[in-house]
Amino acid sequence: MGPITSNQFSKIAFNLRYTNKWLTTTKIVMLFFSAILVSCNNSGDPGLTEEEIDPGNEIIELEDIALSYSNHCGGCHGQDLGSFVEREWSYGNSMEEIIESIMEGYENNGMPAYGSTLSTQEIEVLTNYILTEIDGKTKEMLEEDNPDLSGLISSDDLSFRLETMTDEIPGIPWGIEQLPNGDILVTERGGRLFLVRNDKQLIEITGVPNVASQGQGGLLDVLIHPNFENNSLVYLSYSRVNPNNSSEHTTSVARARLEGNNLVEVENIFTALPYLNSTRHYGSRLLFDRDGYLYVSVGDRGYRDVYPQELDNYIGKVHRIHDDGQIPTDNPFYNTSGAVNSIFTYGIRNPQGMSLHPETGTLWEGEHGPRGGDEINILEAGNNNGWPVISYGINYDGTTFTDLTEMAGMEQPVYYWTPSIAPCGMTFVSGDFYGNWKNDLFVSSLKFEYLHRLKMNGNEVVGHETLLDGIGRVRDVQMGKDGYLYIAVEGPGRLIRLIPEQ
Repeated sequence: MGPITSNQFSKIAFNLRYTNKWLTTTKIVMLFFSAILVSCNNSGDPGLTEEEIDPGNEIIELEDIALSYSNHCGGCHGQDLGSFVEREWSYGNSMEEIIESIMEGYENNGMPAYGSTLSTQEIEVLTNYILTEIDGKTKEMLEEDNPDLSGLISSDDLSFRLETMTDEIPGIPWGIEQLPNGDILVTERGGRLFLVRNDKQLIEITGVPNVASQGQGGLLDVLIHPNFENNSLVYLSYSRVNPNNSSEHTTSVARARLEGNNLVEVENIFTALPYLNSTRHYGSRLLFDRDGYLYVSVGDRGYRDVYPQELDNYIGKVHRIHDDGQIPTDNPFYNTSGAVNSIFTYGIRNPQGMSLHPETGTLWEGEHGPRGGDEINILEAGNNNGWPVISYGINYDGTTFTDLTEMAGMEQPVYYWTPSIAPCGMTFVSGDFYGNWKNDLFVSSLKFEYLHRLKMNGNEVVGHETLLDGIGRVRDVQMGKDGYLYIAVEGPGRLIRLIPEQ
């Protein structure tokens, strides 16, 4: 098992990046309390005596507030609070409504309750911090804060440049896939599919199936058939509404034929049962192996203690199917009584990364832990990856759900992160185009807004490096068929190509 990443560099970068914000907030808070004092003195109020001061009214440092936001909120809402800016607040944006949201949570939408972990005062101060930081900000202002993408960038083993293919993807880009002619398909979580042409023109593809874009759901990954040049088949993973109950959703896979700028002959070939009243932890990545089998990753949907360890359901699993949705008869549980016969591995939390090792062809998977415990795993037929019996993470509110990090019969991760980096898409670099990056694993980070390079020696992580720090929430990273490395970033929605310096 690889070393634990402490992410000290991420913490330092976060501290430096937000120091000015803390100072600004400090001034606002000081002015606020000064105004109260002036008001009290002008009214003739003698003020509180020492006996009247509440001894439990603790002083909370502004730096602690920012770090509390980073630890508890930043992974989902962005370290720059970007998801709060110019948004429709599902549960209200008043001080009182936000306090209630933080205190009570909304479990089905993935929002933990912090009422038993944070004091009322801490929640009030955290709420005030959020409202103060986003006051007067616009998406355009946040985008202006993005790093300069021009110029030469140096890494440990390679110098490279960035080429923006487009920065006009509306919403949140999620998955990318390059066509044989060089054009690139990009999914947008809200339910739209785009094509970025070689001339950088952005075109919307019609015919996408109806997507349940709620919570963490939406249009997720995109993949083309290995024989796309002859059959034009495209695969989409997405969150789907139960046709018999609109409050329930699940992860599904649709197959269609790309005809011009339209998807035709759309059919659903995979549905992860049961449908559940939850809008979180859908997964989902799609991947073909060298034998033409299609793998589909499905998250635990927030039902941690119910489904991942049981074989009678599709939830918290990676599935292996044929390209038409039929089930291979050599799947590990095909003949197991009561088991879902598409299951390849189980005991998985929220898998949003999959890649084939370029030399061995083995299947690697990356998944979100809770608070800490993000994992990279090698998947082999029939393996139990342990969730939630074993984990290196804790609950979002700081409490524990297991004391075990290993157990007989359950696989250890190749690598894990504590604290969490919120990993999404991942890919191995193949070929010689990127020099010493060859066979290294690149993982996108949502929480810390960078690209994480895991330096590999076979199956062992021997070092790591963070690249493009502060570029935005990196949703996907893929090796293109043209030999270039591409990343999809939100805030704004961008598709970027990494060009090695020759």
